[in-house]
Amino acid sequence: MNLADLALRNRVTTMVLATVFFVGGIMAFDRLSRLEDPEFTIKEALVITPYPGASASEVETEVSDKIEKAVQQLGQLKEVESKSDRGMSTVTVRIKDQYDKASLPQVWDELRRKVGDVQSNLPPGAGPSVVQDDYGDVWGIFLAIYGDGYTFAELKSVAKLLRRELLLVKDVAKVGFWGDRTEVVYVIPNRDRMSQLGIHPGQIVAKLQEKNLVADAGRSKVGSRFITIAPTGTFQSVQDFENLLIRGNTSGKSIYLRDVADVERGYLEPPMVVMEYDGHPAIGLGISTVSGGNVVTMGEAVMARIDGLADRIPLGVEFGVISLQSEAVTTAIDGFQVNLIEAVLIVIVVLMVFMGLRSALIIGAVLALTILATFIFMKPWGVALERISLGALVIALGMLVDNAIVVVDGMLVGINGGEDGETSAKRVVAQQSLPLLGATAVAVLAFGAIGLSQDSTGEFCRSLFQVVFLSLGLSWLTGVTVTPLLGVMFLKAPKPSKSKGEDEGGSDAESSSSEASDGLIYATYRRVLMLAIRFRWVTTAVVAVVFAAALWGFQFVDRSFFPESTRPQFMVDVWLPQGTHIDDTLEMSEQIGKYLAELEGSKHVTTLVGGGGLRFLVTYAPEKNNSAYVQFLVDVEDYRIVPDLVAQVEKELPERFPDTEVYAKKFLLGPGSGGKIQIRFSGPDAGELRRLAQEAMGVLRADGGAKAIRTDWRDRVLVMKPVLAEEEANNAGVTAQDVALTVRSSFQGASVGVYREGDELLPIIFRAPAEERNDIA
Repeated sequence: MNLADLALRNRVTTMVLATVFFVGGIMAFDRLSRLEDPEFTIKEALVITPYPGASASEVETEVSDKIEKAVQQLGQLKEVESKSDRGMSTVTVRIKDQYDKASLPQVWDELRRKVGDVQSNLPPGAGPSVVQDDYGDVWGIFLAIYGDGYTFAELKSVAKLLRRELLLVKDVAKVGFWGDRTEVVYVIPNRDRMSQLGIHPGQIVAKLQEKNLVADAGRSKVGSRFITIAPTGTFQSVQDFENLLIRGNTSGKSIYLRDVADVERGYLEPPMVVMEYDGHPAIGLGISTVSGGNVVTMGEAVMARIDGLADRIPLGVEFGVISLQSEAVTTAIDGFQVNLIEAVLIVIVVLMVFMGLRSALIIGAVLALTILATFIFMKPWGVALERISLGALVIALGMLVDNAIVVVDGMLVGINGGEDGETSAKRVVAQQSLPLLGATAVAVLAFGAIGLSQDSTGEFCRSLFQVVFLSLGLSWLTGVTVTPLLGVMFLKAPKPSKSKGEDEGGSDAESSSSEASDGLIYATYRRVLMLAIRFRWVTTAVVAVVFAAALWGFQFVDRSFFPESTRPQFMVDVWLPQGTHIDDTLEMSEQIGKYLAELEGSKHVTTLVGGGGLRFLVTYAPEKNNSAYVQFLVDVEDYRIVPDLVAQVEKELPERFPDTEVYAKKFLLGPGSGGKIQIRFSGPDAGELRRLAQEAMGVLRADGGAKAIRTDWRDRVLVMKPVLAEEEANNAGVTAQDVALTVRSSFQGASVGVYREGDELLPIIFRAPAEERNDIA
């Protein structure tokens, strides 16, 4: 079947369809989803299980091992690893690569069932386990809310207002917080006064636990109505705590809590994580996009809604932008539009030189039509406008004109030889359609290894294959239908040459094609070609030498599957000795933050103390919580200065702060986390594992090419072990739990209940006065 013949016999239909594709492509381009990176499924979930009071070894053997064995029953499991800290088990579950975002919810449901089944086998006091399957969610907008003179509670009220309002914005999926401080109610006993009145701490704890519980008093029929009975007695304010009555054992009288304890409202100490933005205490606000949503329109709508809430936000509360994907996506798409226009113009200019103006305009029009038609089919295939799909279009630009050039050039040869346009078009397409289809298929299959791969890189780059497949396929279709039709309409035969001595100027621009065949360029090419054929063995030897030189020189080419990021931001990870209190980490982070803010070209510094932030990029892997860890996100004026700043920071920071491990790095393009070299040792002897790890680290340091060399076990930490006098404790009726509660309440504080205030549940913490907490003896 000759498609050119079909297109020519149905010219009106062909032109109408081409116009529909052209206009539809423009409309589809405006409606396509826009993202910074492809929608990439991070196939990881966390299973977090508390085990208060247990050592890391006890957590490992009594909790982590049991959960690992339960998880290993999953047929979809790729690997599982656990991190056992004092009082906390964190199990990371990774699923095989072939499971995509459509099948993962079922996998996570099965994971929950497996974890739920093992709960009965956990030791008393452990659990319940929580499965976090949204660990890989990407927050397209990450803001810092801060304001001098405002408390964390006031900042959090602003954050809650924004969450409530922004969840109504189109394409917003979730709104989350990072670094918000938990408010608590502290009950601080006066031990001397309690001793005089014969009040045991357990009495206060029991009263606090029972006082604020919700109890159902039922209903009663009153007349024709069925009325709810709601007795009073719960705490309505923090001041109500002070009026709590406790009966003294010595006097037998009821005593107010305020007579034997102070009640204060404050924040949980120590905090798990802390955020600062340019040195100001802040709360992080993350906003994610729905699957298939447009991050550009979502970002614009979110910022517009925040501006609209200005009259409801206290004066002085400010917003710092840590990451705003809509800006990056807009910049990338604007750059692509410029590249597209430049590419079409370059095609027209180059082809105008070699093939004439009419040919150049035909091929340029077909190129634009092919790209616009590609946009129409991208959305049904689930392809968004992001860095990989845009890159695929840029890569394909050079190949999309090939089919049209072959058809137009063949028609020019036929027309110049005396054929009419239709006959020439039919002949060329009949001869070249299948060879062109084969060449197109080969070009598409060259990208198949990437797009059809089941690993993380294949999923990340799948749109590269999809866009190349669509665009090249459409270029063949337009090449054998629209191109012949336009050629018949606009390509004309050159006028017959006039007699010798007369003016030979032709009126048709296509005459330049025949004239060019006798010009300097074609004459030179003909001579070179004839020489190459004449001395064919010399030609073959030269090609072989050049090929061998290319293979040898390939070893000097930098190897990187993904190019360097152009993000004007870099990260600085700082590790203090393991076990460092988060207050000391915060104090040092403030000094480091000032140094980073003074770097030339630095604009803003975001400080994340105690763990990595929200995953604001698909390529960003947040570090798990650790009080000895701090991460800085440094915004700079120009991404080109990032490599120099990274080198400067890694050189100067360790000199200024000797007890730290510093690792500065640029953001990556493409999936990947952790170090580029990772070594794992396993075995039953913890001491031997540490020795092997130290030996491996020594080898890497001696090599000189590695940096940020560390182990995930980090340093050993000190533990204080009060020794319980068993006989005396038994005689006095004191249990190990009593001792643990007393010791905990004497320092960090023991949670003994909750106070309900609106939609917040404030823990009630029973702890000793500051002068006692600060003296461990």
